[in-house]
Amino acid sequence: MFLPSTGLELEHLGWSQLDIILVTGDSYIDSPFIGAAVIGKILEHAGYRVGIIAQPDLHTDMDICRLGEPRLFWGVTGGSVDSMIANYTSLKKRRKSDDFTPGGINNRRPDRATIVYTNLIKQYFKSAKPIVLGGIEASLRRVPHYDFWSDKIRSSILFDSKADYLLYGMADKSILEFAGALRDGTEPRSIRGLCYTAGAGEIDKKGDYLELLPFEVVEKDKSSFSEMFRTFYQNNDPLTAKGLYQKQGTRYLVHNPPAQPLRQEELDAVYELDFERNQHPYYEQRGKVVALETIKFSISTHRGCYGECNFCAIAVHEGRTVLWRSQQSILDEARKLTQYPDFKGYIVDIGGPTANMYGFECEKKLRRGACQEKRCLYPEVCPSLNVDHHHQLELLREIRKIKGIKKVFVASGVRYDLLFSDRKFGAQYLQEVVEHHVSGQMKVAPEHSEKDVLKTMGKPDAEMVVQFKKIFDKMSQKAGKKQFLTYYLIAAHPGCTEENMRSLKQFMSQRLKTNPEQVQIFIPAPSTYSSLMYYTGINPFSGKPVFVEKNPVNKQIQKDIVTNKQPSSSPLFKRISRRQSQGNHSKSD
Repeated sequence: MFLPSTGLELEHLGWSQLDIILVTGDSYIDSPFIGAAVIGKILEHAGYRVGIIAQPDLHTDMDICRLGEPRLFWGVTGGSVDSMIANYTSLKKRRKSDDFTPGGINNRRPDRATIVYTNLIKQYFKSAKPIVLGGIEASLRRVPHYDFWSDKIRSSILFDSKADYLLYGMADKSILEFAGALRDGTEPRSIRGLCYTAGAGEIDKKGDYLELLPFEVVEKDKSSFSEMFRTFYQNNDPLTAKGLYQKQGTRYLVHNPPAQPLRQEELDAVYELDFERNQHPYYEQRGKVVALETIKFSISTHRGCYGECNFCAIAVHEGRTVLWRSQQSILDEARKLTQYPDFKGYIVDIGGPTANMYGFECEKKLRRGACQEKRCLYPEVCPSLNVDHHHQLELLREIRKIKGIKKVFVASGVRYDLLFSDRKFGAQYLQEVVEHHVSGQMKVAPEHSEKDVLKTMGKPDAEMVVQFKKIFDKMSQKAGKKQFLTYYLIAAHPGCTEENMRSLKQFMSQRLKTNPEQVQIFIPAPSTYSSLMYYTGINPFSGKPVFVEKNPVNKQIQKDIVTNKQPSSSPLFKRISRRQSQGNHSKSD
């Protein structure tokens, strides 16, 4: 059953008031891949009356008021993607499409959606119940952060939005503790995974918390901001993290330690909830959402990532510890998919942030927490990780046996360095995927070829992808299949020059025998190390200056070098060049 989203649904249920109302920047898709739906279903399963308002109209009270005021609290999320990333390209050009908006048109999600929706609630509910922020936008902006779109340090989104609380990370466990505290009339401020604001007198009780440099200091001084960011980043592991607090003006941001990770049976329980795996009919009237084509018949096997690429936000949001579901839970979900009338026998994807991180973790990390000065995969795979593809290999074989399933695709992408580290099952796993689970192409993410650029990204040596391609091609040929690799590549990442891109072009054409058509220009996502480098021009790991391309024309040129396009012919190039030329003329005058 869908969570109610209209007054008619409340009447049908016989409910005069909801306990909790969730407001989201996505259309309402009731899927285990959609954070608002997951949180709503967890709360519903715990006995709360939960409603959801998706992409409310900002100019009237028609949407935001249609379910009334909740008894306990409002939950606000910008959606599945940070709203600024959803709305703008890496060159700050407005995106025309949105996969999570009806009809695929980007016309419903406001910039800084979390802030806008909080203000919308406050506008029409003067004595509003508490507002708690959640989702990836709130999670990545929970502390002061570099904001690419305004090119400045912004304060915690709690201060910007004037919301009451913020739950960061996946929040499966902390949302229940929070709802329980409000229901029982107890103080929620001790809940792990929670951020809130406090007065100076309340901070005296935080002696075991670490104090971050004041916002007014980090806002103006890049070195101080770097110091603050490192302290924040190093206190993200549930087993080792300290709480944090930081002064801004006359008040303080209080950042409790992260929530403890779910046990496997708890994670299984989340995916056993009754999801419709469809778009709510009320919103479907406006048009279908593109995202549903990918997620409707896909299965998530695990959460988290120990890759920790410097440009990626997964480590800050989902965590550095990988949690995986039991094989039985995944098989049960696969069987459920076969019961849908529109299921054609194809599971679009089975995996997680990276497909082949299922079923193994570092025992030391599970006991003591993630290493502070060492990464699991960079500069090479840590031997303590004990990479083992056996569990995923077995899982794929069992899924193929289920009646009604014709094909299961591994579309999430794989880490070839993990395959090479698993001498016992790595080759066997790849052979299995090549023979049974590739839809014509397999995704890999070398990102670049040049060692200095890869170093700033935190990615393995490019020679590995050359070796991987040889093995993949050989296995595909042996299996009698015409299959190829597609490559994720990034232009204009900190440390990357036009000369580096020319070298990448040569590497791709000569070593990998391909001419890439899709290259992403780097976007500095909030609260990532790459964003820190972009802002400061300093490599935080070496302390040395790093080249950062900030001119949009030159960013486009970097991309065009690899894709064989002529930048001088693009409208963007002409527009920006003309603007720069006019600026030069005015200076000379």
